[in-house]
Amino acid sequence: MQFDIIALSFIFVLIPLIISYKLNIGIEKELFINSIRAFLQLTALGFILGILFKIKNPLWYIPILIFMFLYSAYIAKKRTKYSFKVAFLSISLATSIILFTMISLKIISLKPYEFIPIAGMIIGNSLNTYTLTIERLKRELELQKELIEAFIAIGASIKDAFKTMQKEAIKAALIPVNNMLQTIGVVAIPGITTGMLLAGASPLKAVSYQIVIIYMLVSINLFSALFGSLFYLKQKAKAF
Repeated sequence: MQFDIIALSFIFVLIPLIISYKLNIGIEKELFINSIRAFLQLTALGFILGILFKIKNPLWYIPILIFMFLYSAYIAKKRTKYSFKVAFLSISLATSIILFTMISLKIISLKPYEFIPIAGMIIGNSLNTYTLTIERLKRELELQKELIEAFIAIGASIKDAFKTMQKEAIKAALIPVNNMLQTIGVVAIPGITTGMLLAGASPLKAVSYQIVIIYMLVSINLFSALFGSLFYLKQKAKAF
């Protein structure tokens, strides 16, 4: 590892830490701890991937995926302060659908250096979209409680009462991926393309692979928002 470059790059964390302290924003401790955590996690990841990339039997992917699902659900529960089970089901179902489709269409293979990084990317995006969806739904239910009760009072079903909020939550959760689709290749060169270019791949090959990844992210974001909202609202319907 190039520890000298890593040490120099820490200035990009140090500057926000100083600004946060001077302006009394109060996030400097969290930023510092998370920055160190990111360094340790990525360093560990480098060693772990060196081992995982030697896997010959794809059955070993199952415990790896389960661990990733469990950890993502744990993080989702911490962020949303909501059900671990709902988070696990939403993320694992959405991820499984996308991975199965990509393998079936031979977009990726079961080779560890393809499957594992793509699976991690899918789960990470699924986690982000799930948390955005749940947070939006929680806020909507708090603000629209009287409207929901009015719907029920006139004979509408709970499903109909929740439908508008579900649509708005899904739209809100998909804003980041929509922004990405609009700006990619114009405002920003995405990470996959940049990495492949730095590795010496031809620009067209790098861009082609990036397009596949971008389209995959559209689906994983939609499925995560859809499953998350369905499971969440199903549980909340029991409270009315």
